[in-house]
Amino acid sequence: MSRTRRTEPYRRILLKLSGEALAGDQGFGIDTKILKALACEIKAVHADGVQIGIVVGGGNIFRGIKGTTEGMDRASADYMGMLATMLNCLALQDALEHEGVKTRVQSAIEMRELAEPYIRRRAVRHLEKNRVVIFGAGTGNPYFTTDTTAALRAMETGAEVVLKATKVDGIYDADPKKNPQAKRFETLTYIDVLNRGLQVMDSTAISLCMDNRLPIIVFDLNGKDSLKRVVSGETIGTLVH
Repeated sequence: MSRTRRTEPYRRILLKLSGEALAGDQGFGIDTKILKALACEIKAVHADGVQIGIVVGGGNIFRGIKGTTEGMDRASADYMGMLATMLNCLALQDALEHEGVKTRVQSAIEMRELAEPYIRRRAVRHLEKNRVVIFGAGTGNPYFTTDTTAALRAMETGAEVVLKATKVDGIYDADPKKNPQAKRFETLTYIDVLNRGLQVMDSTAISLCMDNRLPIIVFDLNGKDSLKRVVSGETIGTLVH
């Protein structure tokens, strides 16, 4: 399937960041150097007038599914994972505001001393006022991943695309770190992703995007100016549509 260059930049995006992206090479916790670099990239895109919503995972602090494999109740583990996302949200908010970017953190679980409760209309209004909105605590429900949260928040706020930032430059048919012959896809359909069992986003998130025709671009967060390039419409990463 051919892929043509988008002629206009995206005006409203949903950026999905994994918790692991904030950990860097240390594998856990938050690497402040990576956090600052990420904040600078987001600032550059925001300065171009792009409205930005962000969903951050919590895998660098606690992963709910891993907890269940160690004997913990799934719901309890998922709630702990939601709290982990809030730590990342507050860290990202601090880094962005140090760069002069106005932000709001909204939480799906009420914690008024730390963040606003998630209200769709309020989130859209913040975006319209050029504030970066960071969505924490997942959907507020166990058994749903932050990938699903990203798809849901993107649709609720009218984002044009979900940008999933990863450590590889797109979607491959095998792990490129283990198989140097792995093939990178430039474009895929939602059905391709589901049928092939490709580890892009979970099946619930893919199905939500498919039902609402919301495109997903998977790209390498560590590439030079990668976020700005993908938002401008440059053909990088893998497009799922």
